[in-house]
Amino acid sequence: MAELTERIIEDWLTLEETEFYIDKFREKHQISPESSNLYVAFNRLCHEKKLKRLGRGLYRKIRQVKRVRVFDKNRERRPPFKLFFPRDFDTGMEMLFAEFIVVREGDLIEIGGQSNWGKTTLALNFTGENIDCLPVLMGNEYTTRIGDTDDYEPTPRFLNRLDNMDWIQWTNGDGSDKFELLPIKDDYAEHIVKDRINIIDWVNLDASKLYGISKVEEDIKAELGRGIGIIVLQKGEGDMARGGQFTKDFIDCELLIDKFTEHESMLTIGKVKEYTKAVIGRKFAFGISHGVKIINFREIKQCPSCYGKKWVQGKPCESCWKTGYVDK
Repeated sequence: MAELTERIIEDWLTLEETEFYIDKFREKHQISPESSNLYVAFNRLCHEKKLKRLGRGLYRKIRQVKRVRVFDKNRERRPPFKLFFPRDFDTGMEMLFAEFIVVREGDLIEIGGQSNWGKTTLALNFTGENIDCLPVLMGNEYTTRIGDTDDYEPTPRFLNRLDNMDWIQWTNGDGSDKFELLPIKDDYAEHIVKDRINIIDWVNLDASKLYGISKVEEDIKAELGRGIGIIVLQKGEGDMARGGQFTKDFIDCELLIDKFTEHESMLTIGKVKEYTKAVIGRKFAFGISHGVKIINFREIKQCPSCYGKKWVQGKPCESCWKTGYVDK
């Protein structure tokens, strides 16, 4: 056998798993237990931060990275990402707060909403308003498997919603889709299309592992490149989507949807990383027509008569009709 050199050891390490035991490494390559070259090489690699000793003969390879040069002479300053927010169907006006939220490449927007109060409406309106950017759409309830095959087709309800959004041109001149519909229900990050708008409606996690949403968001964000991500999460009572504080770790803009009245929804702006005018905490009410048309979108504020408590002197507040809010 040729002389065991540190170069040979490093070449073998490139083929090793991220974590491995030195005894198994030695046995695999038939290295004598009395050879000092192996231990000298491992000690040097640990000193150079290429290996990390985890204890009891267990090592982990350290991923090597290059430093990022910030002020390169050719460094490009890129403008904000031009994302179009949903519009009020009756007025044609973009959501009133949209102009004040700065969206950057690589940003992740979260729509957290109570069931049946507008999450999908917002997701599809984001898709439609940005259709010329060729968005990518992943939906838990948008596709269904065809028989026992590996092929999928859009669900009838999904198609009906697109038909109802008749102000959007969903296809090209040849009849092909202007967006990509992917039948993805997990492992979302693996299917992100880099540099595009990726919309996921919705991210479903096991109820006992909701804390994992932070890692899911981190992985999605790492794959966006110069695109952006919009993810939909389920939400119960309270001011955060399911997953609690963990949902806020990697998002750049948070839109929360709750029931407002029996016929309207309420949108609250949560976390926003960058804005040109104060928007966090502002609330808006809106109705939904035909499952997709946002109507009567307006800003609301706490009722000055009942201070949001819905009751005045033991009686339902007549100023806000027991909603706690009035139009601003």
